[in-house]
Amino acid sequence: MESNTSESQDSWEERLMGEVLLLGFLSKAIQSYPEREWLQSLNDEEMFMETPWGNQSGDITTGLSLLQSWSKKNQKEISEDSLQDLKSDYTRLFIGMGKVLAPPWESVYFSEERLVFQEQTLQVRNWYRRFGLESESIYKEPDDHIGLEMSFVSYLSSLALKALEEGDDQKYLELIEAQHQFLSEHLLKWGPYWCGLVLENCRTDFYKGLAYLTRGALLSLAAQFDIPTSKEVIR
Repeated sequence: MESNTSESQDSWEERLMGEVLLLGFLSKAIQSYPEREWLQSLNDEEMFMETPWGNQSGDITTGLSLLQSWSKKNQKEISEDSLQDLKSDYTRLFIGMGKVLAPPWESVYFSEERLVFQEQTLQVRNWYRRFGLESESIYKEPDDHIGLEMSFVSYLSSLALKALEEGDDQKYLELIEAQHQFLSEHLLKWGPYWCGLVLENCRTDFYKGLAYLTRGALLSLAAQFDIPTSKEVIR
């Protein structure tokens, strides 16, 4: 993808900063088992009042509305019942008591046996290493976890933002192209489908809101980079 020269540097800086913040938050929220202290900090900081992402899509607006509703219900204190509901939802969706309802690993969606640590895992690991990164849980948690993939895209955005601010156009365009490639080859091939699974199976407004917000963010990236997406994955 080439940068649109008709857009100002300020516009691109705002867009990239939005990607850094929103994808970074979504990555942490999806990877983190629900803990009262962090959840309460989201309420105290009024995290869901708006998103740093411009041109909000319907999914982003819906996601924010659901998260705001959850936040208002738990504004003063996150009750034990509410916390247990989130823990139960997280376990059912992403860990499983038997079948995992929304597996958060890319390999699962391209393996007939629904296995982890497959070809996609190694490809994603190589992408990380290309930019000097390595998962803290390498060999234990598959590198192609959706939270890690979104964190990587956020990291590429931060590098592109730095290059833009420093006036290094070649570095900036290389990073934008890397982002385009990674999204095309990995995250956008399965991420929207994963969001649909979460929406089908979640029981709380919190995870429903996260799923809508994540899908909205991914589809916005798809539109930005002109990358086709599908609600289905290749089997």
